[in-house]
Amino acid sequence: MSTNKQKVIVVGGGIGGLAVALGLAKLGLHIVLIERAPEFKEIGAGIQLGPNAFAALDALGAGELARARAVYTDHIIMKDAVDAKTIVQFDTDEGFRKRFGNPYGVIHRADIHGSLLENLQNKENVELHPSTEIADYVETADGVKVITSDGREFSGDILIGADGVRSVVRQKLIGDAARVSGHVVYRAVVPQERMPEELRVNAPFLWAGPHCHLVHYPLRGGKEYNLVVTFHSREQEEWGAREGSREEVLSYFQGIHDVPAQLLELPSSWMRWATADREPVEKWGTDRVQILGDAAHPMMQYMAQGACMALEDAVTLAEAVREKELNFKEVFALYESLRIPRTARVVWSTREMGRIYHAKGVERQVRNSLWTQRTQEGFYDAISWLYSWDVNNCLKQPHDWQLK
Repeated sequence: MSTNKQKVIVVGGGIGGLAVALGLAKLGLHIVLIERAPEFKEIGAGIQLGPNAFAALDALGAGELARARAVYTDHIIMKDAVDAKTIVQFDTDEGFRKRFGNPYGVIHRADIHGSLLENLQNKENVELHPSTEIADYVETADGVKVITSDGREFSGDILIGADGVRSVVRQKLIGDAARVSGHVVYRAVVPQERMPEELRVNAPFLWAGPHCHLVHYPLRGGKEYNLVVTFHSREQEEWGAREGSREEVLSYFQGIHDVPAQLLELPSSWMRWATADREPVEKWGTDRVQILGDAAHPMMQYMAQGACMALEDAVTLAEAVREKELNFKEVFALYESLRIPRTARVVWSTREMGRIYHAKGVERQVRNSLWTQRTQEGFYDAISWLYSWDVNNCLKQPHDWQLK
C-alpha cells in the first residue's frame, strides 16, 4: 500500500489523533492532521500505561521513545484511606511482565504525546495543520470535505474524528448527550522533595475512601509525583475544567487517615475536572467517517484506560486497513465490530471500579475483603481480558483469544 493515493483527514492532535495518523501514515496513506490549538502539545499531568498500551505503542513504532520516558512500576497498591490498612497489592514485576509481554508504567502525558509526535514529524506523507478548528464536514459519494471555523476547506477520502470528549464529528454522527457523573477530579504534580519520604513508592498508590479517593505515583524518574484526588460533588456539576481550590478538596476528605491526608496540603495549585462519559452505542460511523478515542468512548479515570483504549483503537484501525486493503466500508465495519464491544466493557467496568473505590459502610467492609485470598496469578487471570491485547490479536473477536 506504499504507493496508494488515499487521503485521510484526521481531526484532533491529541494522543488518539497522533496515534491513528501515525498508524495510517506507516501504511503509506496521505494524512492531513488538523488541530485547533496553536501548536501540537499535550496538557495535563501523568497517566498510567498498561501492557496493552505498550503493545500498541510498539506496533505504531513509538514504543522505544515512550519506554525511555516511562517509569516502570513494581506494584499497584490499594489501601483504605480511613484506617491505612492494605486492601490489595498487585505485583507488576517480572512475573507480570512475563505473563503479559509488557510492563506496567506511568508517564507524563506530554512525554507520550511527544513520542508519537516525533515519529509523525519524520513522515513525508503527513501534513500538520495547527490553529485549525473544524466547524462542519460534508460527506459525498466519493469523499469528505471538512470546513473549518475560519472558512478553509480540506478534502479527503475519509475522515477520522479524534477530536476528544466534545467531538464535533461525533455530534454530527450520533448527537447524543454526555453523562455527567457528578465525580470531580483534581490533578497536580508535586516535586519529589515535597513528597513524604514514606510515600515515595514506585507504584500507582491508591487510597480508597468513602465517596473519595487519592492516587499518587512517580513521574520522570521519580523527580515528580502525580497526585490525583476524586470526590463525589455536592454541587450540580457541568462537564468541564477550571482551576480548583485547596479549600474545596479539604472539605471532601474529612475523617481520613493522617498519612493520606497530608498529601492534600502538598500542591501549590490544582486543576479541577468535572468528569463525564457517554453511554455505549451500537454504531459509531459511516462508510467514510469514523471516530476513535474519547470521541468514540469517553470514560472516567478509575481503570486508567482512556489513553490506552485510544492507542488500541489506532492500531486496530490501521490493521483493519491492511487486512481489508483500503476498502473503507469493510475497514470501518470490522473496526466497529471489534472496538465497540471492547470499549463498552471498559466504560462499564470503569464505572463499577469507581463504586468499589468509593465504598462506605457495609460496602466498604465487603470491598476490603474481596481480594484477601486471591493469588497473584489469580489477579493476572482476572485482568487478562484487558492486558493481553496486542497487535497479533487485535483483529480477532474476544472469544478467540481472551481468557474465559
